Amino acid sequence: MDDTYKTLEKPSEETLFKDRNSKFFGYAFPIATETDVSLRLDLLKKKHHSARHFCYAWQLGTAAIKYRVNDDGEPNHTAGMPIYGQIQSFQLTNILVVSVRYFGGIKLGAGGLVNAYRNSARLAIEASLIIKKTIDLSFELHFEYDMMGKVMKIIRKHQLKISAQELARTCKICIKVRKSDAAKILGIFECMYPLTIRQLEV
Repeated sequence: MDDTYKTLEKPSEETLFKDRNSKFFGYAFPIATETDVSLRLDLLKKKHHSARHFCYAWQLGTAAIKYRVNDDGEPNHTAGMPIYGQIQSFQLTNILVVSVRYFGGIKLGAGGLVNAYRNSARLAIEASLIIKKTIDLSFELHFEYDMMGKVMKIIRKHQLKISAQELARTCKICIKVRKSDAAKILGIFECMYPLTIRQLEV
């Protein structure tokens, strides 16, 4: 089972692509939500307050993919889609790529714009550290406190990640399980009556 995906470890260094006096500053960011997109764009607009265009593309998700492209005033399909094409070419997700253009006084034409935004996006991604992450599923465990030792033994043995916990007379622990291991881990905990386990939607 393929349960990994590629994304960025951290934001890229700023890159610069030039064509006939126009400057294209490229940036690539790892993102987790659409809110991250807005925050990153706001910061770039403050940094480049005199720029003409902030063109971008982003993609989120692994099984269910969401994406968006924005030409930000450039002719249709000359900026956002070429940027998104580079995200696809590098097979990345949970990523935002932005190209900030300063117009140099010479029109580049549709072909020139496509080439410039594609190269700007490629340079930004190449300036990033690409990493591979596992696709994890989340489960919630409910059990009595006297089962804590057995539960923690399984968690340690299988190196499961605890994302949240509430410990009292009855306990609730949320764990993250690698997708390819989910059926095995689910089976182990389902045999531990009266413990209950349910998968969480994320």
